[in-house]
Amino acid sequence: MVGRTSDWKEELGRFLKPFLDRLGHKARRQMCPLYVSGLIGPGARKSIQPMAERLGFGEYDQLHHFIAAGVWDARPVETELLVQADRLVGGSDAVLVIDDTALPKKGTHSVGVAAQYASALGKTANCQTLVSLTLSRGEVPVMLALRLFLPESWTSKRDRLERAGVPAEYRTARTKPEMALAEIDRAIAAGVHFGCVLADAGYGLSAPFRQGLTARKLAWAVGIPRHLKVYPADVRMIWPVAAAVPVSGTFPTFYRYRPKTCWPMPNGAPSVGAPARKESSSLVLLRPACGSQTDHRSGSGIRASNICLGTRLGSSANTGCRERENTISPICRRRLTCAP
Repeated sequence: MVGRTSDWKEELGRFLKPFLDRLGHKARRQMCPLYVSGLIGPGARKSIQPMAERLGFGEYDQLHHFIAAGVWDARPVETELLVQADRLVGGSDAVLVIDDTALPKKGTHSVGVAAQYASALGKTANCQTLVSLTLSRGEVPVMLALRLFLPESWTSKRDRLERAGVPAEYRTARTKPEMALAEIDRAIAAGVHFGCVLADAGYGLSAPFRQGLTARKLAWAVGIPRHLKVYPADVRMIWPVAAAVPVSGTFPTFYRYRPKTCWPMPNGAPSVGAPARKESSSLVLLRPACGSQTDHRSGSGIRASNICLGTRLGSSANTGCRERENTISPICRRRLTCAP
């Protein structure tokens, strides 16, 4: 058992060597293997104090300083992670999986904690959400990145961000698809090789995300919600044309009913289904210079009309037109003349 433990630690040391070279400081190079050993070693609790006790530290201050108080640039280590992941599982048959991970958490002081959808729980709960990128080939996945998502309840409160010590470059509001695209760009810049990008419907419903993958000339397959419509690439959308807005100085137009078409009968009788019309001498239809169809009603405001041009309601020449209650909406096929 002792021999196998020794072999395991030696193998971990060989794996961590390129990462330790990127850390720079001697104290950080000493603490990093111990911290990783505590994470992957035995024991249920992975917080600093229990791990320090299992590793044989009298005090946990050094390990805590390495994680919480040490100020060092993580970008060289993150770049090395991309290089090593590509060496292990990268290739044309590898896939890049985009997802998010929820960490259920109580309280309000931890960075990014808020009431949001927790994928681990399958419901909305108080948690932190991290956008993840995983490079996978066959049955071997390697995590490339984890980025903490800040909801609006955080990005909209500058004092809360300052109190939590969030770096200035991460204080702007970003959606999870935007964060995923930024991490994909970082992986491509580091030379990571993969053949396809995969994501669930949480990212697939975002049109800018799908368009961003296409703009980067990446093959992708994403989930979509069932209400999202999909069309072939050669389909062009035809949008409805809005109704014309009246020119200033002309009569406004109101469409309350759909216009109907009718025909005057040869003998002057109404067409089939057209009701009899009452005489009305107070409503006279005019044709203004602009050519639009309008009418005047004495003392009762203005209404729009689509009936025969230059005719008088109730005259024998217009008995073939239909009239509905509270509107004037027939259209006649031929122009009739109006009685003087």
